[in-house]
Amino acid sequence: MQTLREFTRKTKRGNILKIVREHYLRDDIGCGSELCRECFQNEVYQLTSQHANQSTLFKFPHYLVLDTNVVLDQIDVLEEDVLRNVVVLTTVLNEVKHRSSSIYKRFNEIVHDRTRNFYVFVNEHHKETYADREPDETANDRNDRAIRLATKWYDDHLQASQSSKEFERSGKAAMRVVLLTDDAANRAKAEAEGILVTTAAEYVKSLEDFPLLMDKLSHKTFDNEKNGLPQYPPHLSMKELLEGLRQNKLLQGPFQASRENYLEGSVSVEKFEKAILIQGRESLNRAVDGDLVAVELLPESEWSAPSEIVLEEKNVYADEVPSEEKAKDEYDMLKQVRAAASSAERTPTGRIVGIVRRKWRQYCGILQPSLIEDTNRHIFVPADRKIPRIRIETRQAAKLQNQRIIVTIDTWPRNSRYPHGHFVRSLGPLGDTATENEVILLEHDVPHCKFSDEVLSFLPKMPWTITDQDYSKRVDLRDLFICSVDPPGCTDIDDALHCRELPNGNLEVGVHIADVSHFIRPGNALDMEAAARGTTVYLVGKRIDMVPELLSSNLCSLVGGVERFAFSCVWEVDNEANVLSKRFHKSVIKSKRAMTYEEAQSIIDDATQQNEIAKSLRHLNRLAKILKKRRMDNGALVLASPEIRFQVDSETHEPLEVEVKQMRETNSMVEEFMLLANITVAEHIATEFSECAVLRRHPRPPPTNFDPLVKSARYQGFQVNIESGLELSHSLDKCVKADNPYFNTMIRILTTRCMMQAVYFISGSLQKDEFFHYGLAAPIYTHFTSPIRRYSDIMVHRLLAASIGADSTYAQLLDRKSNEELCHNLNYRHKMAQYAGRASVALNTHLFFRGKEEDEEGYVLFVRKNALQVLIPKYGLEGTLYLKTDKDGKDGLERVKSEIVFTFNEEDHTQRCGDVVFHSFDPVTVRLSLDSSNVQHEKLIFRLVKPYIKGFSVETTSKGTEGQAVAAAPPSKKSKKDKKKK
Repeated sequence: MQTLREFTRKTKRGNILKIVREHYLRDDIGCGSELCRECFQNEVYQLTSQHANQSTLFKFPHYLVLDTNVVLDQIDVLEEDVLRNVVVLTTVLNEVKHRSSSIYKRFNEIVHDRTRNFYVFVNEHHKETYADREPDETANDRNDRAIRLATKWYDDHLQASQSSKEFERSGKAAMRVVLLTDDAANRAKAEAEGILVTTAAEYVKSLEDFPLLMDKLSHKTFDNEKNGLPQYPPHLSMKELLEGLRQNKLLQGPFQASRENYLEGSVSVEKFEKAILIQGRESLNRAVDGDLVAVELLPESEWSAPSEIVLEEKNVYADEVPSEEKAKDEYDMLKQVRAAASSAERTPTGRIVGIVRRKWRQYCGILQPSLIEDTNRHIFVPADRKIPRIRIETRQAAKLQNQRIIVTIDTWPRNSRYPHGHFVRSLGPLGDTATENEVILLEHDVPHCKFSDEVLSFLPKMPWTITDQDYSKRVDLRDLFICSVDPPGCTDIDDALHCRELPNGNLEVGVHIADVSHFIRPGNALDMEAAARGTTVYLVGKRIDMVPELLSSNLCSLVGGVERFAFSCVWEVDNEANVLSKRFHKSVIKSKRAMTYEEAQSIIDDATQQNEIAKSLRHLNRLAKILKKRRMDNGALVLASPEIRFQVDSETHEPLEVEVKQMRETNSMVEEFMLLANITVAEHIATEFSECAVLRRHPRPPPTNFDPLVKSARYQGFQVNIESGLELSHSLDKCVKADNPYFNTMIRILTTRCMMQAVYFISGSLQKDEFFHYGLAAPIYTHFTSPIRRYSDIMVHRLLAASIGADSTYAQLLDRKSNEELCHNLNYRHKMAQYAGRASVALNTHLFFRGKEEDEEGYVLFVRKNALQVLIPKYGLEGTLYLKTDKDGKDGLERVKSEIVFTFNEEDHTQRCGDVVFHSFDPVTVRLSLDSSNVQHEKLIFRLVKPYIKGFSVETTSKGTEGQAVAAAPPSKKSKKDKKKK
């Protein structure tokens, strides 16, 4: 049967276009119930009479039909293995797909779980359930009517199927169909039409066997707030926002909350170089970190400056209601913030008037203990200080105390101080290593779930072998003395090298990279998963792979003595490392040996070893030194960062030893040839694909970024020239002090802090002079050498393969827009992976120092207004040693404890206490210990030992044991009211 769907559309020129589409209806689409004898049934996905939903509202067997809003709002409930025998209408499925791709993906996984008995009914093509849109009927009303029509048909159809005398004699209760909807209007119409209907919350509460499922219900409001006074201004409607943005009355940008001051945040917009400052609860107006917001700029007379006051919100409880006292308390805090900013340079300031797009996610944290017994309402405190506290209802608070839990936000009404959310799941005990690692991955948005069966289905079938056809399509390099050099314990070996002498006296150098693109074909589920993950993430003792382990540690890894596919970049060079020619080809290699940096260095240094591998390594090392010197002469920067390595217990996974990573010549040797390969490939693909080559750039930092470096070096008697990369490089080389061998490293660490983030981009999106990589002093650069752990390299491999005819091209490979979107995701994933790695190092550092106190020598890296930033070379650790300042004594509290006062000099960035003056790079001795008073945010505490300041430094007895320490911990973050309570 065929029907026509007609609708009109207005064109850009104002013409009215009538569109007619054919829509086919069928009468042979099965209902999916095992009780029905009339329909053709799909036995794989079927509604059964087993695993019946036991509800006190409907005390008879029933199937469920879900409305769209139930799927969107209650996905956490649906993911629990409780609800079975659910009819999923294609109307609902299409609406969910249109409104939220992430929830659609989660819901799809439930639907495809055969044990759950979710049946997709194609109601839009069934002649009895298709609903044509009526004149003046909105699309939403039409979809609601289609859902009711399908539910009514299902109920009637099943009752007809159960009307036989045989069924009556069985004595069984008839199966019915119940509609779950949270739309009040849709529910009222369903009741009028004789449909069994209820809300999701009422139905979940009726499941007496699963009382804890109520914790996962999405809450739009709490009873004690329904009649509460507004706490925030109303948001503008979307129509008003769009009109304001079009007329340039409003500005749009992502909101970034402050970690240190809960009454402050900022919004980055295109028209202003500096972010727009937002101060005060009303101006913040319910924005959550990451939201895309609309901002109204305040008059210049009302502009303020970011405060340096640390404000953390005091404890509140879930059953408290807003009061005038709290409002005044907060107003006083805001006055304090603005007063502190009055003397500083003012910056554009605004207020948030609406939310363009929410970016809420699941948040990790802990439950705040409640003062009220037997209450279900609680406050959730996120681990991320930038996220506001969240009101939730849970009946298992006692069980969840001292647990890391996950909560999601449902809504944030005007009359609620905090957003409303619901409990999702518990991660495990607070402080447990596995639990804290999970928190790190979730908080940094690192995809780390197991690879799905669909993804794994695209892996090669084992046992995998190289066929004669494979050999015929590749260059056979198995006889070459190829070897790999990597960190100890590395199993995902991306790259291998070789160097051999040619008859003409020149050298042939080859970089051989794992041919991952051979196994991951464009567009399949494996490729899309790798693109979404973007990069492999390395935590201490744990690796989250971008691709399944079969590829990362086996078939793609260039392990020693095994034949593997590679993508080879081969040069002919003279003895001065000048490239005479180059070629690229797909190859088959057989690495003769997989070595660590230390093993390779030992072979190079051992003159008695004269085998082919030793000769190759010595040639490579000599050429690498020439290449590095040439790069340095061109202005490449040698930067530094304090990096440490943990020795982890294989059973408990706790850190046993901490040591600074050692750099050998072999580290530099491998790095130089990887850089050469990346630059060579970048030049080639940019020539072949001028509009769509995937490249990497490192923008030149603005001069103001270098201010801390220039001032610190000037005090030490060194002039740092930042006019160009070459001038900066030469300046850094001259920053050497005979009495402090670590001084040059610290200067380079400071320089690293001044740098911008390197990013991926598409060649057609920028001018050629913008391709420059500042840190490497390279006019063009890309990533080619690590395709096992970076998706950008897979994209580059595909471009290179297409350019040499080794593989075919495809539409998306040359689509600039889609590649720009991929680069945007890769930049985000790369940044999050870096942050997650640093958080893992911090976690393991805390575990290492738990229950320990150590005195260590260090250096002052920065001098701040109320603290010294101290670097400990032994461990590569960096931490803050907090000082008492004049400001701390204004209320008289600190003066009672001590007369010690530190004075900050803004001109030369020094701190003075009596005769002791602290400058950047000064040596100090500090005592390291762990402060666990805040169970969610443990801190490594730095306390001064030397130089000795009486009443401030740690007092020690003659035996070296600790006596009295007075000024160690960071200043407490308390509200004004908390101070009054003292």
